[in-house]
Amino acid sequence: MMNRRKFLQTLTCGSAAIITNSVFLRCNRKFKQPNIVFILADDLGWKQIGCYGSSFYQTPYIDQLAEQGMRFTDAYAACPVCSPTRASILTGKYPARLHLTDFIPGGREPDNSVLLHPEWTKYLQLNEITMAEALKREGYATAAFGKWHLSKEKTPPGSESHNPDKQGFDESFVTYKPAPAMAREWQTPENDAHNVEIITKKSLEFIEKNRENPFFLYMSHNTIHDPLMEKQKRINKYKAAQRSDLPENNPVIAAMIETLDKSVGLVVDKLNELNLTNDTVVIFYSDNGGLEKDAAQTPLKRGKATLYEGGIRVPLIVKWLGNVAPGSLCHTPVASIDFFPTVMDIVNHQTIYKDIDGESIKPLLFKSGELKRNALYWHYPHYHNSGVAPSGAIRKGQYKLIEWFEQSIHGFDTEGAVELFDLENDIGEKRNILQENKDTAKELYKQLGEWRKQVGAQEMHTTK
Repeated sequence: MMNRRKFLQTLTCGSAAIITNSVFLRCNRKFKQPNIVFILADDLGWKQIGCYGSSFYQTPYIDQLAEQGMRFTDAYAACPVCSPTRASILTGKYPARLHLTDFIPGGREPDNSVLLHPEWTKYLQLNEITMAEALKREGYATAAFGKWHLSKEKTPPGSESHNPDKQGFDESFVTYKPAPAMAREWQTPENDAHNVEIITKKSLEFIEKNRENPFFLYMSHNTIHDPLMEKQKRINKYKAAQRSDLPENNPVIAAMIETLDKSVGLVVDKLNELNLTNDTVVIFYSDNGGLEKDAAQTPLKRGKATLYEGGIRVPLIVKWLGNVAPGSLCHTPVASIDFFPTVMDIVNHQTIYKDIDGESIKPLLFKSGELKRNALYWHYPHYHNSGVAPSGAIRKGQYKLIEWFEQSIHGFDTEGAVELFDLENDIGEKRNILQENKDTAKELYKQLGEWRKQVGAQEMHTTK
């Protein structure tokens, strides 16, 4: 009997779509459908990987992905915290458009706050078409294992009404971070504290089971999110390592990253074992920057929850042997909103979805062209519990402008309302060049405001 993968590869038809087994198959498909494996790390900083320049954190398997694929130097999360970025990955839309702009359930305003949070949506609405739903229409088997963080908050183990099975995933296993109120008795530093092993086990089983079918695997890790826990023997190895006393080098994080890296290696080995390597696109990414209190994000400024580079610039590696040049490098700014249209482009999906903000980066992967957009945007109308104030940002070319909402409500010229940086010459954002580049700053400030109106971003309100 012809297996499903070969059937989908050879299927041809007339002008109408054929419907079989409740799966919509597009007409005139004469190409090989690649599998999609999306590996998402949690709070992993831009330089906490060997191939991004770290000599302390050991990531041989992730580094090998970069050697066999394309590494992006200017990849961004659409938000400096997790839930909004995850929503943007799955929908291709800016968090501001989704009105999902903070981690779920979010925090509260400080007692002395100048502004009030908007009434934002604390879950991913079911009417949003996700990457999984779109791929199911292309005949893909779909699975989500690990952190979801897009459901309505409820007493653990969480609300099932907005979980992955309601968003296009055939199989799912939702994990929750091992905070004291949510910890399972088996979650200890010595026993899979952050679910890496169980997520990996289920992922390998899914790949094995669907070896003959096109599949989409969304492998969403909890690590390296706090609480920082890992096997003591592994931690001790990094405590003894040279330069472990530097603020950017945390031995516990190093041990957690090693566990994550080994998981990546097991997935790659399974694809090799099943001769699926050439038929599979592997994407490795992080949902936002690292937490500054746990490890400095050197050479980037600040960390998670801020719109400085340390909070939003993240590692991104894409491997697709035979299509993406091994060891290639891309400096074009891309973001999490780009994954949905990119994956749809890769599988030759022709449907145009409404209000997609991202752009396919396939031309960058194939080195066949450039992107059309001229800017990326951020909108974070929230006070974060780490003390970060509400802000927005725009990156256009080498320049990045950050707007601080508490001050900008009084106008552009208010002291502290905006900052301007030249990322091409100052990746660490050490020098605010606003005063000598007022015209550029005003242009970007205006464009950022126009974008907010365009996507229907929710504004904050004054407390008085």
